[in-house]
Amino acid sequence: MVENDENNKIGPFDLDSKFTRVLLIIVSVFLIFAGPTYVSYLLADVLNINYIASVASGFALFIAGLILMFFLIRKKVIT
Repeated sequence: MVENDENNKIGPFDLDSKFTRVLLIIVSVFLIFAGPTYVSYLLADVLNINYIASVASGFALFIAGLILMFFLIRKKVIT
């Protein structure tokens, strides 16, 4: 029983809470889809940052979103 309680807490996040699960899924999907598209556009065109740097940061956000999604699948938040 104690082991199950420890597995469902990630730092301050409680994976038993429906709000936390939905929030983490939305953050993951935002990183996967908006990271490589909108963030790269904002960095390159609006903030006038180098194109390669903006694409690299978009790719890094995409990878972070995938890692979060795989983590949530492994913890059985997403079934």
